[in-house]
Amino acid sequence: MAASIFKAARARLIEVWEYSETTWGAAQADKYVRGLVSAIESIQGEPRRWRPLRDRSLAGIFYFHHKHHYVFFRRLAKGQIGVITVPHESMNLPARLREDLTVD
Repeated sequence: MAASIFKAARARLIEVWEYSETTWGAAQADKYVRGLVSAIESIQGEPRRWRPLRDRSLAGIFYFHHKHHYVFFRRLAKGQIGVITVPHESMNLPARLREDLTVD
């Protein structure tokens, strides 16, 4: 079962691809984004690797780190996850998460 990639997360993945393509070329951009998506799909079935956020106002949101990006997500029905955002590790993570939570 595929993970659900919410609107803000799709936009972040496109940004990752565009930056990578400009910096290292299309082949590397494809490889990196495919790796992120593969990590998202694999973690879906491994809840022991999920790290919950400590902020009580963000209860029910988990994350994991993959190379230079964090993936923030929540549990959906039947073991599926919904990816909220995929910010770069250098970003203000709490601010980016809160911003992307407001995207429809």
